[in-house]
Amino acid sequence: MSILPRYGLLQLRNSARIYTKDVEESLRLFKEETKNLKASLFICFHPDEKEELDSAINFLKNFGVLIYADWLDDSMDKDKSDATSQRLQEQIKENKKFIFLGTEAAIASKWCNWILRLANTLKPIEDIAILPVREDFTDYSGEELIKKYAYIHENDYTPLAYDVTTVNGETLELATWLQS
Repeated sequence: MSILPRYGLLQLRNSARIYTKDVEESLRLFKEETKNLKASLFICFHPDEKEELDSAINFLKNFGVLIYADWLDDSMDKDKSDATSQRLQEQIKENKKFIFLGTEAAIASKWCNWILRLANTLKPIEDIAILPVREDFTDYSGEELIKKYAYIHENDYTPLAYDVTTVNGETLELATWLQS
């Protein structure tokens, strides 16, 4: 299993671009791009990790999916109120897939883990995946998550190819899983 290092995720962000934009500009353009489109994937992330979110969005967009990120939703309250909880539930149900951007900060976050557990109650387990991202030159602390959920990883044999390994050990191409 090849868990993507943070540096590798950030490299994916840069390789997806024809020209360089800063993170704020990239996220603003993404937000405008998908305003009138129905999202098919909910991505859960730690709110302090904008660069990682931008990198994950650019990576996943290569697979032809539309992405919903609550932080980019102007109608979403930024506090942890009942209204926020209700809106999160609606968006998790509405989107076809759920991906947890499994950085060390997200794994340690009670809020991110609450959203993951919420998704677990609202979606079939086969529609939830972890995109594990380890800190550079360290071990990954989210081993428990990738035993419980499907996870996205680099293909062991083909460079720049990505797969999803399900909880029962079946491996699918990421594009196939996203469309299933």
